[in-house]
Amino acid sequence: MPPRTSPTERQKRLGAELRRMRLAAGVSAESAAGLLGVDRAKVSAMEQGVRAINEERLRALACHYDCADEDYIHALVAMAQTRKRGWWERYRGSLSSAVLDIAELEAHATRMRCAHSVHIPGLLQTSEHALALFRFVVPRLPEQQVALRLAHRLERQQVLEGASAPEYVAVVHEAALRMRFGGPKVARAQLDYLTHMSARDNVVLRVLPFEAGGFPGAGQTVNYLEGPVPQLDTAQVDSTHGPDFLHTEAQLAKYRAQLDWMERLSLTPADSRDFIQALARQL
Repeated sequence: MPPRTSPTERQKRLGAELRRMRLAAGVSAESAAGLLGVDRAKVSAMEQGVRAINEERLRALACHYDCADEDYIHALVAMAQTRKRGWWERYRGSLSSAVLDIAELEAHATRMRCAHSVHIPGLLQTSEHALALFRFVVPRLPEQQVALRLAHRLERQQVLEGASAPEYVAVVHEAALRMRFGGPKVARAQLDYLTHMSARDNVVLRVLPFEAGGFPGAGQTVNYLEGPVPQLDTAQVDSTHGPDFLHTEAQLAKYRAQLDWMERLSLTPADSRDFIQALARQL
C-alpha cells in the first residue's frame, strides 16, 4: 500500500500510539524495523500515520513491546482496519482537513462531552443559527463555501441519531444561550430546538448560569471524545488558527477535570430545560 500524502487525525493517532508503545517499552525503531523485516524509515512512516499497518504487524509489535492490554490492542487493530469511506470524505478538497477530522472522530466516539461558553454546540445548532454564524466569518465567506459548511454541519449532527448513537453530554454557559445570532426569531428557534434535543435519551444538556460564578477554562470550547478504551480518548480544543487535537495522558486528565468541574457547577438537566424555556419566552 503506497504512503499517504495527508493522513487524517485518526490515522496520525494510530501512529502516535505505536510510537508511544515503543518508547514505553524502551525499544528502538531499528529493533522494531528488524522484527517486521522493513527499513527504519517505514517504521517511522507508520508512527506518523503516513503508512498503513495491518493486524499481523500491529500485534507483532505489541508483543515485542510487551503490551499486555488486550482491550487496547484490539482497539488499535480496529483503527488500523478501518477502510470504509466516511460521509465526510465527500467534502475533502472543499473544506479544511481539520473540520473533516472532527467529524471522523465523532463518528468513532463511544461517548462525547463538551463545554461551550459563547456558542451553541455545533451538534445542537439549527440550520438558521449555523448559517448566521458562518456569515460572521472574517474574511467573509463566498456563498458556495457557506453552503458547503452548512451542509457538512447538518450531516455531522446525524451522529446523535439512531439506536447506536453515543451519549452526548453538553455544558452550555448562559452567555451562549443569550447570544442572538440571526436575530430574536432565530435565537428563540434555537432555544426551542435545544429543549427538543435535551429530551432525547442520549443527550444530556446542562446550563452553567451566570450566578455559578467562575469556572476553569472560561471562554474556551472543549470537545472530549471518548474512545473504546480510555487511552484513545481525544480532547479537541478550538483556537483562532483552527482545532487542536490533544491526547497525552496529562492533557486528557486536565480536560476531564475541567469538564467535571463545570458539570458540578451547572444546573440539573431538568432545571436546565426550564431555564432555557424561560429564556425563550423572553424573546
